Amino acid sequence: MTDGVWVFFGTGTVIYGGYYVSHLEKVPISGRIRFNNVTPQQEEAMAIEAYREIMQKFGRRILPANHPYSLFVKRVAQRLVRVSGMEDMKWEFYVVDSPERNAFVLPGGKVFVFTGILPIVENEDGMAAVLGHEISHQLARHSAEKLSFAKLLLAIYYSLVFFGIDGSLVFNQFSLNFLMMKPFSRKCETEADSIGLQLMALACYDPREAINVWRRMEATGEVDIPQFVSTHPSNKNRIQFLTKELPAAMKIRAQSDCSSEMRSFADQFRNNWARW
Repeated sequence: MTDGVWVFFGTGTVIYGGYYVSHLEKVPISGRIRFNNVTPQQEEAMAIEAYREIMQKFGRRILPANHPYSLFVKRVAQRLVRVSGMEDMKWEFYVVDSPERNAFVLPGGKVFVFTGILPIVENEDGMAAVLGHEISHQLARHSAEKLSFAKLLLAIYYSLVFFGIDGSLVFNQFSLNFLMMKPFSRKCETEADSIGLQLMALACYDPREAINVWRRMEATGEVDIPQFVSTHPSNKNRIQFLTKELPAAMKIRAQSDCSSEMRSFADQFRNNWARW
């Protein structure tokens, strides 16, 4: 390459490097440093179309706000949101009457829980494990991070092409899917498990139930596809990870004022019951 090309390459590297460093930030609670160049407003705008599609598909199956399942989910969610630092967000919790064992969150705080997962959660602590995980995705802004990661890969691809390197040698369908995007997604899922466990503890739920939820999920007999082809960790790896994280979560719970917290929720329950 000529001197001019090297100068251009060096200048571009400095500019790219400066941009990358200027968009590094810490993930709340976990403290992990990550690249993110998507604003919350951009993230929410992207979620609008996804929300429309979901409502078009499941809107008629969403249970009323006063349904016992809806009240159950909302009650647990409120405790978790209270300790998440995101009370100012406009949270919306929907319960979908459908047999899928699933729950997910859209950017902006829209959480969908399917009734098929209720037999798996069994109780409030189990529901806290599921909701804590989904709320953690919002807290960590994993949707924005995934988009930022994809944009970063795209920038690298075009940089290779610019310098005459065949980008498809590195960024083919196999490498993108199995070596980059899916491992990245599993990393976000594992982080949400960790943060969710801590939110459970802070909200005075029993973090041990998170492990039981995944044991019950495994006991359903559904085939757990190999982890390397999945966007989520395997049930087995999830149970192992949560077991490793459990002592720290239990310590957080022990340090929380759970006795007064539980009295407060008991009083609230009695007051609500009296109004009925």
